[in-house]
Amino acid sequence: MTSGTATTGGSRVAGHALLARVGLLVLAAQGLLSGIWSTASPRGYYDDFPGFGLAWVAPDGPYNEHLMRDYGALNLALGVVALCAAIWLTRTLVITAAIAWIVYSVPHIVYHALNGQAYDTSDHVAIVGSLLLAPIVAIVVLWAIRGTAAADASAAT
Repeated sequence: MTSGTATTGGSRVAGHALLARVGLLVLAAQGLLSGIWSTASPRGYYDDFPGFGLAWVAPDGPYNEHLMRDYGALNLALGVVALCAAIWLTRTLVITAAIAWIVYSVPHIVYHALNGQAYDTSDHVAIVGSLLLAPIVAIVVLWAIRGTAAADASAAT
């Protein structure tokens, strides 16, 4: 990578490649950490997420191991896609990873924004606020690779 351009697999991500890579690594870490925890210890995740003496999953409804494991696997998959995008930094993969995080995050945020009755105000605000991180980072990643379509088109000819 030189002067803000990453070239991998014949496709270039120009501009703010480092910013895109860091954002993708943040998304990968979020997905992998939540995914590993909720897949390996679904009951522990349900009872203790996000840790630090807080419990944000348990107050929302009864425990369901199947649901916790599925949630974990979904986060693992998103984390792997974001990690691959950060490593290879191809335009198509970066866009795919960022859009996947947005598509996953927005309904999740809407649900929690509209269903905070089980939480005190500070927890409800913290839950919604923390959930906003993923789509904001994904939008920053998309912004960072803007204008790469022209570079890709000229490289292909």
